[in-house]
Amino acid sequence: MALRSVGAVVLLLAGLSGARTVAKQQAPQPQQILHFHPDDTYTRTGFEEFYSQEYDKAIHQFELSLQTHPDDPYAVNHLLTGVMFKEMYRIGALDSELYSKEQFLASKQFPMDPKVKSRIAELTERAQNLEEARLKRNPNDVDALYARGVTRGLHATYLALIEKAWFSGLRAAVGARHDHERVLELDPGNNDAKMIVGMHNYVVGSLSWPVKVGASMVGLSGSRTKGIQLLYEAANGGGENSIDAKIALSLFLRREQRYSEAIQVVNSMAEVYPKNFLMALELANLYNASGQPWLAIPAFRKIVAEAQAGFFPDPHVEMAWYGLAEALRGQHDFQGAAEAYDHVLQFQRTDPDLRLRTTLGAGEMYDAMNKRNEAIQRYQQVIAADADSPRAEIARKYLKQPYRIQ
Repeated sequence: MALRSVGAVVLLLAGLSGARTVAKQQAPQPQQILHFHPDDTYTRTGFEEFYSQEYDKAIHQFELSLQTHPDDPYAVNHLLTGVMFKEMYRIGALDSELYSKEQFLASKQFPMDPKVKSRIAELTERAQNLEEARLKRNPNDVDALYARGVTRGLHATYLALIEKAWFSGLRAAVGARHDHERVLELDPGNNDAKMIVGMHNYVVGSLSWPVKVGASMVGLSGSRTKGIQLLYEAANGGGENSIDAKIALSLFLRREQRYSEAIQVVNSMAEVYPKNFLMALELANLYNASGQPWLAIPAFRKIVAEAQAGFFPDPHVEMAWYGLAEALRGQHDFQGAAEAYDHVLQFQRTDPDLRLRTTLGAGEMYDAMNKRNEAIQRYQQVIAADADSPRAEIARKYLKQPYRIQ
């Protein structure tokens, strides 16, 4: 989806020790974002375009805002957000299905445009210089502390999802949490600052005991209940982080298998931003994960049809075909699943990891239909594409012994 601090989530999700019950909260309701900094027409329009996935339009608006406010680190962060997430969407790094499984830790770096990479570095440095200059003058400058936490959160996202530099990303994510904890000490009513603090509280509170002890040794504590509560407060706080907080909530609720709550949260966003392809896709994925194929399969088919009709800006329709394949597979419609998997492979810009997942899945479906030759062909394609990947190991196993439905 479009979470600006998703790296803070992704970095630590692998440490979760399984789903456990957290006190249920009242789900966020649909609402418009109420306030920004800077609060100008360019910023407001930019965020409307950003959450509708009109990234080029959003970037243009954020550039105009920065021209008007050249010394405002918030304005720099907004432009950095637009530039970075446009590229991440292009290369397929915003696929929530990838992060719902542990294999993402072993996946390789995404191929990023060098010009965009350079611009991200320039904007990150510009924001940091503005923030540090203000904090040098006043260490308790709430706006500068908050802005630095956002910059660090964005940098953590970049390091984690693009560079796959987990430890460097973790340091940046922890720095973001510390900045926003300080913001809350100085301004307890700052709901936007509650998002990163809430995410880290939830994640650290979910770690296995030995890892949690290690986290406490470096000054990190956590409470899952407190984390969820802070995220709800951020989601309903009316600030520029409210949508991002809802996205974080939906990711955690999905991890907890609290699907009805996650569906309610995502649906509340999809109603406000109907042209956001990733929100529509996540809703369909949640229907499937929650065991509601009668909702998931039509939802995926609707996304494909709307994408083909030009409803969504620049949709990654291959992701919808993959979701449809997974949903049909769950209903033992092996022929339909194999055909949907094969549709994914027809798109030139299907990212390498999704291509591997899809090719392996197609092979498994052909084995399930006792079409051994077709299955072997797919397994050989997986190995040829990336012989050292975890999926290549699975493919080698199925070359020796056919895949069977458990």
